[in-house]
Amino acid sequence: MTDRNRLMYLPLGGAGEIGMNCYVYGYGPEGAERFIVADVGVAFPDMDGQPGVDLILPDVAWLEERRDRIDGIFITHAHEDHVGAVGHLWNRLRAPVYCRTFTAIHATRKIEEAGHDSAMVKVVGAYPEVVEAGPFRVSFAPVSHSIPEASALVIDTDAGRVVHSGDFKIDRDPLVGEAFDENMWAEIGAQGVLAYVCDSTNVFNRNPGRSESQLPEHINALVAQASGMVVATTFASNIARVKTLAEAGAAAGRSICLMGRAMQRMVKAGVESGVLTDFPSTLSPEDALDVPRENLMLIVTGSQGERRAASANLSRGKFLGHELKDGDTFLFSSKTIPGNEVPVAHIQNALAEIGVEIVDDNSGFYHVSGHANRPDLEVMHDVLKPQILIPCHGEFRHIREHARLAASKGMAGIVAPNGSVVELSGNAPGVVEYIETGRTYLDGEAFVGQFDGVIRERMKMALNGMVVVALIVDEGDEMLEDAWVQLKGLPEVGSSGAPLQELIEDDIAKLLPRLDAKVIEDDDKLEESIKRVVRQTCNQEIGKKPELALLVSRLMAE
Repeated sequence: MTDRNRLMYLPLGGAGEIGMNCYVYGYGPEGAERFIVADVGVAFPDMDGQPGVDLILPDVAWLEERRDRIDGIFITHAHEDHVGAVGHLWNRLRAPVYCRTFTAIHATRKIEEAGHDSAMVKVVGAYPEVVEAGPFRVSFAPVSHSIPEASALVIDTDAGRVVHSGDFKIDRDPLVGEAFDENMWAEIGAQGVLAYVCDSTNVFNRNPGRSESQLPEHINALVAQASGMVVATTFASNIARVKTLAEAGAAAGRSICLMGRAMQRMVKAGVESGVLTDFPSTLSPEDALDVPRENLMLIVTGSQGERRAASANLSRGKFLGHELKDGDTFLFSSKTIPGNEVPVAHIQNALAEIGVEIVDDNSGFYHVSGHANRPDLEVMHDVLKPQILIPCHGEFRHIREHARLAASKGMAGIVAPNGSVVELSGNAPGVVEYIETGRTYLDGEAFVGQFDGVIRERMKMALNGMVVVALIVDEGDEMLEDAWVQLKGLPEVGSSGAPLQELIEDDIAKLLPRLDAKVIEDDDKLEESIKRVVRQTCNQEIGKKPELALLVSRLMAE
């Protein structure tokens, strides 16, 4: 430890993965730095890896231990992978939350739903307005993205300027929200940028990014030609796209119905914040039932195959009184996020079985990405001219490729996955240490650590089934009766044709007289002996080695 002030960067989520963004910046003497946090987001579970889990949150244990040194939490935009954990984790961090108006509406709701004081959310204007947070001076520099009022963070310290990109693209006509302002970014870069921590999602796409303003012509033509009912889904947060879809329906003489709480909530927030104007009038799902199907357009949630969202419900049959039929059109105006291909395919197959015409980005020009492609990343490199580039918001292949791109242009490209402590100041910037990082699972109302074993045990039960065995032992450690067995998630009959439950009970009954007193007195040894027999029997009969739950009742002598 030295008295020299150092500027550090530490990703706790979002570096080496897409989602669950959480980044820490520190400045001050080593071991006594003051901190700010950029984003507190979530990731979404899948049934294969996290069965039963509701949300995945970053592990903030390291940060919580230092929460008396946190001067602020800065939220770049209102996507769930950037703001979704703020309510769940605020009590562990307890710092003011700074964000712009549209984002603040969502952050405030999350803070209130978690039972915290919404006064902790502070609304901040755009660059050049500055927030003083300890040794940091932070501004929200507007960027284009697939949600309004997305911003990069311009972070100034005595050691130099860091620009944290957030999610962004270069769009000079985004329809809703702020366009790319090259003059603003030239001004930010002209003052000197020590480090640029940059979105890497589309680094492999070598085509220039496309503008949101290019879509209406194509979507209008599709909706105008459609017969029957039209349903469209997109990310609820992309209210520019939602507006384009609604305007296409209105232009075709269709009544518009927004279906799904997230869709309605985002449009309402857009209107409240002033970023969304002249949105076509809409009907409630109930009122829309009175409209002839050929004159109706539903704009629904669930573009990523979420099983509880409106898209999935419609694919399974009637939802809120509405039903898809042969000849209807269903537009996916979205890109399927890697990992969501299977649930999206389930919905599309169910729609195809009904006879619905499915249209997506493979059918025509109906979607543009909210992230910068490689040429757009290079534009920002050239405008800001940072000394150091640290890729974030990407899987390992993305951040390594982005670091190689930076090095090819004369910048120091630093690969810093989650847990990497990067010193940005000094003569040799780079990774100086690693801390243990992980994930926290929101499992119903409980928080479960990634390595606590709860989800691992659940997966074992899901894969192998369970056998419950109950035994009664008297004070003298003599078995009073044979074991009672119950099967969970296992077939009732094995390969021999005999009931599996009875076979297990018979084999345990043969074991019990052979056990000596030392085994009977020790619950762990007793469980291991029973487990060995149960698994051997099950393996022979059904080819499975199930989990065992042993219930032992020990009776005291009167």
